[in-house]
Amino acid sequence: MPGHVEEEYKRMSKRHSAKYKLDRRMGENIWGRPKSPVNKRPYPPGQHGAGRKSKLSDFGTQLRAKQKLKGYYGNITEKQFRGIYAEATRQKGDASENLIGLLERRLDAVVYRAKFVPTVFAARQFVNHGHVLVNGKKVNIPSYRCKVGDVVEVREKSRTMALVLEALESAEREVPEYVDLDPKAMKATFVRVPSFDEVPYAAMMEPNLVVEFYSR
Repeated sequence: MPGHVEEEYKRMSKRHSAKYKLDRRMGENIWGRPKSPVNKRPYPPGQHGAGRKSKLSDFGTQLRAKQKLKGYYGNITEKQFRGIYAEATRQKGDASENLIGLLERRLDAVVYRAKFVPTVFAARQFVNHGHVLVNGKKVNIPSYRCKVGDVVEVREKSRTMALVLEALESAEREVPEYVDLDPKAMKATFVRVPSFDEVPYAAMMEPNLVVEFYSR
């Protein structure tokens, strides 16, 4: 693989600003990353961050839950996220469960869960740049919705990337049971749409509050 592409992905995997900004704003280690700034300073950024902890209104609590969940999946645009919510409410069953199921079916989320890359932000770029196949065909749309039984794999030409090898070997995250990973072949099968309690969030997520926020 050309050196400049490898360097690009090294930079991408170390891009702290987006994910750490959310951690600081929420005062939580959203992805469970060991280097998160809130591990040392568990309060919002700014001169008066340590003294800012005031009780949130119901609206503020719901807004925070939405920002946290939306941010977790790589800061999906508001338009996209609202669209996912709208679909979740149209489906049968519990809207908050449906919301989580739809988010976890995103191709970039499956790539992240399979540990092909270290962060969900890297997963989006990885898919965008054409390094991922779904059922043997290249798919470069991060929001592509995986179906049960879909096989997601790293393209053969991309399997020697340091970003991929380091992520797969990392003990930082476990691959959840709804993703069946073959690490040697760098293939992952999306086994089932998970329920909320199966998703390995490092921080508490409250999709019920997200539903309340949009249904106000």
